[in-house]
Amino acid sequence: PAAGPADERVETRVAGLSPGQPVTLRAVAADDRGCLFQSCAHYRADSRGELHLGTDASDGGDYTGVEPMGLFWSLAPAGMEKPYQRLVPRSTDAPMKVEVLVHQGHSPPGAMPGPVVAKAEVQRLFTAPGVRRIRLKEGVVRGSLFLPPGDGPFPGVIDMYGDEGGLIEFRSSLLATHGFAALSLPYFDFEDLPRVMKELKLEYFEEAARFLQRHPKVKGPGVGVIGTGKGAELALSMITFLPEVVAAVSISGCSSNTVADLHYGEMTLPGLRFDMKKVTVSNSGVFDIFEALDDPTNPANSPSVIPIEKAEGHFLLVVGEDDRMWKSSLYAELAIRRLRQHGKENFELLSYPGAGHRIDPPSTPFCQVAMDRVLGVPVLGGGESKAHAHAQEHSWGKIQEFLHLHLG
Repeated sequence: PAAGPADERVETRVAGLSPGQPVTLRAVAADDRGCLFQSCAHYRADSRGELHLGTDASDGGDYTGVEPMGLFWSLAPAGMEKPYQRLVPRSTDAPMKVEVLVHQGHSPPGAMPGPVVAKAEVQRLFTAPGVRRIRLKEGVVRGSLFLPPGDGPFPGVIDMYGDEGGLIEFRSSLLATHGFAALSLPYFDFEDLPRVMKELKLEYFEEAARFLQRHPKVKGPGVGVIGTGKGAELALSMITFLPEVVAAVSISGCSSNTVADLHYGEMTLPGLRFDMKKVTVSNSGVFDIFEALDDPTNPANSPSVIPIEKAEGHFLLVVGEDDRMWKSSLYAELAIRRLRQHGKENFELLSYPGAGHRIDPPSTPFCQVAMDRVLGVPVLGGGESKAHAHAQEHSWGKIQEFLHLHLG
């Protein structure tokens, strides 16, 4: 479709070429700040002078093989732009516009492409028609609640990202498009929330869970939570300590509390720290922090372990086996071992070879190295583009199945 949900496939066909004609397909998009992203791939027309990206293979450019959405997930900052930027929408109101162009001949990435023989614009919608977005100031809780069209009630999900802070809404709005009442929950660096993540109180997340659980459009009796990175680890703490939370999706999370101490009443889970002496920097200035987090298996760090065996609900652990941000595969193993030691089998594991740290909804452009908002330097997230793209597509369907199963 010329306009459709941002997490669904686009079918791309080219007709009217000469048989066997070599062409370069390019995609071009701009983010909210006007930064230009592009991708390209080399194809040859078939005997009828046609191309179908769903069945025809690219033999060069930014990816090879049959990749229906390759032009979308391989979008990267154009040569004149600052490198290491992510193409993710800051606002879910407007669609992301992607121009797809067909150029004569094969031109390598970064080179001047040949003459344009055809082009079309695709609009990627993050909010389906009828989805309502309600900005939240409920007690201490901040964020945005996305409600699907219709009367409901709908399964309720809290959605959190990591140490980049602020309000990130695009996954919540896509969840609402798929029938969930989704609360995009920031926990620092937004409005009157603390500017930096020094220490966190679980009561804030408890208030958010209670708000969502009591909302007239939310099914209940329990709610779910999905988080990435630090948000994933908070999801594990929420399902462990808060009876309102009955399903947790942890994407690239740690099974111990990290960075900021987490308080709940009289209890404190100290945060594991990063040892900057264990960070390595490549010749191109990219920081590798893979070894820097304190070892959660060290007995001295046992007070930081999240006692997930106390949880009554269900876990879905999603990890990329090439995550270089930290050892999420190991942390998932530790979590599963802990659950099994306590006779629990209330978990599923999705482990993806070749995938990196930030596993987002499908076709979100792969970003192996991204600027870290806190450190202000490029940090290696790991992964290989094609494997990561496939992990995003597969896990998104599984995440929705899991949430529907346990939230109704």
